Formats: sequence, C-alpha cells, structure tokens
Amino acid sequence: MAVGDLHGDLDNAVSTFAMLGVVDAGGHWAGGKTVLVQTGDTTDRGPESRQILAWLRQLEAEATAAGGRVVALLGNHEVMNMAGDWRYVAPEDLAVYGGEAARKEAFSPTGEDGRWLRGLGATTRLGDTVFAHGGILPKWAGGGVDAINASVRRSIDEPGKPAILGDDGPLWYRGYVSDPEETACPLLAQALGQLGARRMVVGHTTRKDGKVQSRCSGALLVIDTGISDHYGGHLAAIELRAGSDAWAVHGGMTNPPSVPIGVPTDLADPPG
Repeated sequence: MAVGDLHGDLDNAVSTFAMLGVVDAGGHWAGGKTVLVQTGDTTDRGPESRQILAWLRQLEAEATAAGGRVVALLGNHEVMNMAGDWRYVAPEDLAVYGGEAARKEAFSPTGEDGRWLRGLGATTRLGDTVFAHGGILPKWAGGGVDAINASVRRSIDEPGKPAILGDDGPLWYRGYVSDPEETACPLLAQALGQLGARRMVVGHTTRKDGKVQSRCSGALLVIDTGISDHYGGHLAAIELRAGSDAWAVHGGMTNPPSVPIGVPTDLADPPG
C-alpha cells in the first residue's frame, strides 16, 4: 500500500491509514505484516507537522514489532525544512514547536525530527514497483535505489543546492506527471529499466480532482490526491496486489470500494 502527501494534517492522515485498515481508531498499527509506503511531504501547509512525524516514527516501531513495515520517504518539503526554507510553514506549526528557535533545533542533525528525517531515503523499490516523491529521471536511475538514497542523504546538509536536490531531482521532478505522454513515457520506461522495475509511484503533483492518476499505460501512478484540508481533504491511496495488479482506494469511510488501475503493459519485463 502507498499513501501520498499529508501536509501537516494529522486527522486526515490517520483517517486515510484507517481507511486502508492499517491503523485502528486510536491511530496504532493494525496492519499486521502489511508494507506501507508514504511518499513524503508530511510537513508544511497544515499545522501538525510535528505530530505527523512523531506518529510515523511510532508506526515504524509498531509495524516492525508486528512483522510489517512502514517506509517513510523524503519529499521536497522535509528537505526544505531541514535547510531552513520555511516559506510554507503554518504559523500554528511554529507554535506547536515552541517558536522558531525550537523548531530549527528540532529539524537540525541532532534534533528529534531532523535526525530521523536524515535517515530516510528518497526512494525505495518493492517488488517491481519503485516509489519516489517527485520522480526519478534516467540521469539519476543508473546507480539504482541505494545510490540515489546515499546521494540525497549526503546532499541535505551541503551548502547551496546540490543537483540531486534540484528541480529535476527525485524530490522535485514533475515531468512524468505534467509533460505529454509521448515525451514522458519513453523517459519513464528508460528509468524503470535502469531500476529493474515496471512501475513508478509518485506524489508531489496534486491531482485537482482528488483521484489517483494512472499514466503511461499504468507504468506511472500519481498518488498526491490532496489528503490535507489545505488541498481539499481528498482521502485516497493505492493497494498493490500480487501480479502487479494495482487498485485505487478513494473515500472517507472504512473499507471503501477500490478501483482497478491496471498492470503496466507497455514495458518489457524488468532485468534480473
């Protein structure tokens, strides 16, 4: 399962996870051996960045104890916060931390949030699906998931804006979502081949209709549906089933109907 951008809205985040059956009414892990990926942008826009980060750390531990796994990825907003770029920080968010100085310390390399965030990756691969916040171009894909993550981690505290954290890096890139498919899909196919995958799942670019989007014959799934109230409160996620089958889950109720969104059909089998 995978959930997109949460943007400082704890209530909607918990409701989305509960909708999937991976947490109970109290927000504790109930997913057993399920693997859940959250594709970044937990912070900013809404007032509850601190609460969401603490909750995800809690779920990591609870899922591991139950034989499952929660994989939280970095988005551009987490890295912006660590770099001191607070353009999108809600005033209430500052208050929760106890002011600017306390929040800066929390996101520092030694702070509770900053230390945890610096240990996260920008991407992960599960089976034949690779997950990232923005999208991985071929120029970054060649070294594989581990190399991308190592490069992003090294770059977070480097001065300036290292290239991998730039507009065409895996945290910011929007071309697979916004460019015409005749341009985007060949690039995507190349990157997926390098990564040994058949599908890429991304957040970052909010879907105005609040629905999961499928592009490139199912090789790209876009899961930033605007979960936070700031973007309309559109609760949604995806479930990946055996055989590369993917289903979109929409709605605010427990056990909502799911909609099949297909298997990639235009890509060769991944290598290996």
